Amino acid sequence: MPGTTLPAFPTDVPTHPLLIIDFELIKAGDPVEIERLWEAATTLGFWYLKNHGADKEVNAMFDMGAETMALPLEEKMRFDIGDEGQSCGYKKAGASAVDASGQPDAVEFITISQDDTFAFPRVAHRTYPAPTTAAIPTAVTPFIRKALDVNYTVLRLFNERLGLPEGTLERLHDLEEYSGSEARAIRSPPMPGNATADKVTLASHTDFGSLSFLHNRLGGLQVLPPSHTEWSYVKPLAGHAVCNIGDALSIFSAGILRSNLHRVVPPPGAQGGYERFSVVFFTRPGNSQVLRALVDHSPMIADAVKNQSEKNFETGSTAAEWLARRVKYQRINNRKGPESWAAGRGTEHQPTAV
Repeated sequence: MPGTTLPAFPTDVPTHPLLIIDFELIKAGDPVEIERLWEAATTLGFWYLKNHGADKEVNAMFDMGAETMALPLEEKMRFDIGDEGQSCGYKKAGASAVDASGQPDAVEFITISQDDTFAFPRVAHRTYPAPTTAAIPTAVTPFIRKALDVNYTVLRLFNERLGLPEGTLERLHDLEEYSGSEARAIRSPPMPGNATADKVTLASHTDFGSLSFLHNRLGGLQVLPPSHTEWSYVKPLAGHAVCNIGDALSIFSAGILRSNLHRVVPPPGAQGGYERFSVVFFTRPGNSQVLRALVDHSPMIADAVKNQSEKNFETGSTAAEWLARRVKYQRINNRKGPESWAAGRGTEHQPTAV
């Protein structure tokens, strides 16, 4: 798919408008643009980001993903993530469920740990397929560095708006500590025609960590906005990332920052006849950090907890435990019944945890 001329996103499908945030403006401290970012983060938890400066690195990641996915399945499975909750490595299509019935997913992906890229050529967690390994210094690490520039800029802005002591959120995401932060290239096969138009290829979920920096060339990403009952597409915009809040930031902020449900279905219209690739970087807290509302550090967060007395923001889980549980119980091999699906859910399905 990389390098292919793709059909336009159709105009006859429901889409949800996202605010377009200019990274150069928020990085420069523009108060109007920062207010718009805050609005996006506290309402839907999704926004487009332009002028992020990562186009070259994103293109290299698409190429790495295509080369890795073209390997024989037997070779890719040598690097399988397994069933114990590890996230980095290769996941084949059909290895995870998309709903409580156990319907298998339709996406494959390669996930590279930030820790492994920082340690390269040493191994922090695991090894990867040859095309992925070769691309760590030339594609993966540059992409991660760009994503970190974006996500840590956003973390600093949220830190200030939440009234937290300077550096609080950065310390929770200390680059010196191992974490679940990782880059991922995802592929789903062509699914043309109406028969597969509503097939869920990647389960509805909230993201596991703090911030996601996503790049799509075809449609398929959908969101379920608050109080809505129908899913809406997020239209891909050339040169724009799609960014969103994950569970960890939502919990740290006592729900002020929103971690919203989203899923992936086949690209709509003529786009469905093409394989779909996407590239994403997930920023997650350090493995030892406990996911709990930061009530002792921010009057705003303390007030948010008081105003939501029916919710418990003390999860009792470290970031590492939260990630491993969610990955583990999506795996088909770990499925015992609908309870397995429930065990793999995040903030949207666990009111006692959020």
